[in-house]
Parts: sequence; structure tokens; C-alpha cells
Amino acid sequence: MNADKEKWILLIVLSIIWGSSFILIKKSLEHFSPYQVGALRVLIAGIILMPIAVSKYRLFPKKHLKWLILAAFTGNFIPMFLFPIAETEISSSIAGIINSMMPIFVIIVGALVWKFETTKRQMTGVFISFTGVCLLAFGGDEGGQFKLLPILLLLLATLCYAVSTTTVKSKLMDVSSTVLSAFVFSYVLFLPSLISLVLTGFVSEFSFTKENMIGLGFVSLLSIFGTGLAMMMNYRLLKVSTPLFASTVTLLMPIVAIIWGVLDGEKLTTLQFAGTSIIIAGLIFLRAKAGIKK
Repeated sequence: MNADKEKWILLIVLSIIWGSSFILIKKSLEHFSPYQVGALRVLIAGIILMPIAVSKYRLFPKKHLKWLILAAFTGNFIPMFLFPIAETEISSSIAGIINSMMPIFVIIVGALVWKFETTKRQMTGVFISFTGVCLLAFGGDEGGQFKLLPILLLLLATLCYAVSTTTVKSKLMDVSSTVLSAFVFSYVLFLPSLISLVLTGFVSEFSFTKENMIGLGFVSLLSIFGTGLAMMMNYRLLKVSTPLFASTVTLLMPIVAIIWGVLDGEKLTTLQFAGTSIIIAGLIFLRAKAGIKK
């Protein structure tokens, strides 16, 4: 499969997986605290990927250890806590619109830190799609309510994602996507997530009740698909495309969230339909020249 076709397939599949993460986070928060959800999400991914990490330990990039740690904590640890914490006080539509600012942060971080060159066409395509996301977020019947602290937390999480994405693209492209994911969750983040889970009181409080097992099921789905598998695909997407193109997955995620709403009985408003069309138009505009060169 050629790289151009592969990157669009990865983008669509990732959008579906990560776009479904919001509802899984919401369901998980009905059973556990946001800190427990964050710690479990990382820990379960580490356990699942441990066999790969152990079998490939000789490939551990020791010379790039500092970059691996930076990418791991900014992309796969800190945001895993910030999103559940924010979603206890803020609607999923607002969370979606803040998260969709990642391409903008990628442009800023890429230019300031890694000296990436970004074309005007790329920037225009991103802002066209971002306008569509705004319509999606505020086009529902219920609307959204702004709260400063959770919005700042989501902005920090989105900035962290941008730092991780550009770091992986610049320093860790010689490590395979599967192995990189295994090292991140099983070696770098396993112990911190385990310590975090113990500190939340999960170990001493957890009991095998029906409610807790249902909650654990939601977190496991979130971890296996929305974290472990999705990060493998994301690292692969970075290999065959650019940080900016990979970050446009956050522009498609709100569409998936709207579809979940429709399946749950909600109606698609005119503004939401218009927003979906604008997002797709922006991505088509971006596709013509999606490369970032160093």
C-alpha cells in the first residue's frame, strides 16, 4: 500500500477510535474517579504491551532515552489524567473543540522548537477545518458552558500532545511503531501509572462488584483500543505523513462524537451538518500539500 493511501486510512480509523474515547471516558467516570481512570488507562495498556516490550528489549533506544521519556509523559501520561479531570466539569462538545486545536499547537511547537516549515496552504486548511469544529461544538440544542479551569487543563493536554507528536517525528522515527508503543507504556510509564493508581486508593477500595466490573470493562476498552492500539497507529501515521497531517485526526474526532449522539437518539442540527462539511473541505484543501519539511 502506498504511503498516501495508508495515511488516509490510518487517519480515518484513528478518528473513529479516538472519537469514541469521549463516551468511554464518560462511562468510566460513572464508576471511578478521574485519577483512577487516567492511571488505569495507562497501566492496562502497559500490561497488554508487556510481552512485546520484553521480547524486543534489545531494540530499546538508549541513545534517545530522554526523547522517549519526553514523548511518553507528554503524549501518554499527563493528558490521560487531564481529560477525565476536565470532563467532570465540562461538556464533551467543549472538550472536543479544545482538543481539535492540536494542529495549531503542532504548527507553533514545530516552528519554535524543531524549526519545521509550514506552508500557507497547510495553515489555511487547518483553520478551515477548525471553523467546522466550532460549528459542530456549538451547533447542538443544548450548547456548552465555559469554565476556565477545565478549559485550561484541556489546552495543556492538547499542547502536550503536540509536544509528543513533534518529538516522535523528529527523534524517534528509527523505532518501529509497535515497539515504540510497547516501550512507552511497559517500560517508561508502567511504574508511574501503578504508583498513581495506588495513591488514588483504588487497590484498597476496589471490590469485584458488578458495577466495578462494568466500569473496568469501559476503562479496558478505552485503554486497549483508545490508548494501546491507537498509539501504535498514530506512530505509524507519523512515519508515513507529517506531524501536522497526523494532528488533523483531532478535527475529525468531533464528527465521530456527533454520530455516537445520533445513534443514541440525538438529532443532527443544521449547524452540525454544516460543520461536518467544512471540516471535510478543510482536509481536502490540506491534502494537496500536506508535507512539512525541516
